[in-house]
Amino acid sequence: MLTVSQLRRHFRITTLSILFNFYTPSIAAQQYSLPESGSRLIGERVQHEVKVGDYFHALSQQYNIGLIALMASNPTVDPFLPLPGTILELPTQMLLPNVPRRGIVINLPELRLYYFPKNTSKVHVFPVGIGREGRATPQMDSFIQSKLKNPAWTPTSKTRAEYLQKYKMILPAIVQAGKYNPLGDFALRLAHGHSNYLIHGTNQAFGIGMRISAGCIRMNPVDIEWLYNNVNINEPVKIINKPIKSTLEPDGKRYLEVHSPLSSNMLDDSDGKKDILKILEIDNSVDKMTIDKAILLHHGLPININI
Repeated sequence: MLTVSQLRRHFRITTLSILFNFYTPSIAAQQYSLPESGSRLIGERVQHEVKVGDYFHALSQQYNIGLIALMASNPTVDPFLPLPGTILELPTQMLLPNVPRRGIVINLPELRLYYFPKNTSKVHVFPVGIGREGRATPQMDSFIQSKLKNPAWTPTSKTRAEYLQKYKMILPAIVQAGKYNPLGDFALRLAHGHSNYLIHGTNQAFGIGMRISAGCIRMNPVDIEWLYNNVNINEPVKIINKPIKSTLEPDGKRYLEVHSPLSSNMLDDSDGKKDILKILEIDNSVDKMTIDKAILLHHGLPININI
């Protein structure tokens, strides 16, 4: 059975093409009420009983959750042929990133985008695809520079060389809007660097909730259309790399949520591990073995680590 790390490294279009012919459009964005002051825990625990014909890609579309996230929360289940009757844990409960709740926030290891509309008590959460190893999506503090409907795609020279080597295909300098355009029907241009990073849709039935893009943020078509229609020019966009999140809730419960790091190396201090573990180390109310297990397995679910 494939592990999450194996999937990250070895998922190939040829392996998935048969399964993804049964594409099911995703439901609307998950909307959550913002928690009370001092809390970061949102959502509820949701389980799904596998039925004949269920497989992880279809379920990720049905519940609008990421494929990698679904695999991480159910590491012992075969994602291609889950046994009927198996109870799956769905990653529908989470800790909000510890950043200002405004605009768009993307936490790369989570493969999630959070949108905090102005003057509301809601947050909308979407699964996203991000840059693959070697073409990583950068961390940034930016904003939406422009909104593009039916965007044309201008592949870089590096991308054109990759297509030629991998697919024996000569890409045109500009790919116009349409079914062959990988940007889909809507895109948001970010004011970062040379403004060549986009949050965009897709013309393919896979890749959401995975590390598969050339650096941009990829969303389900219905999700990017919703976001396009609801965000404004100049809204802030913050992209972070925090595989470990923790919170001390107002009721005294301590939660820890650990995701797989972006690199193939173990979690390091740049991920924020040192600061979080330092806080937990002096907290006598937490179970150190539960913490170690969470860091080792990185299931991506909030775990109560109180003794």
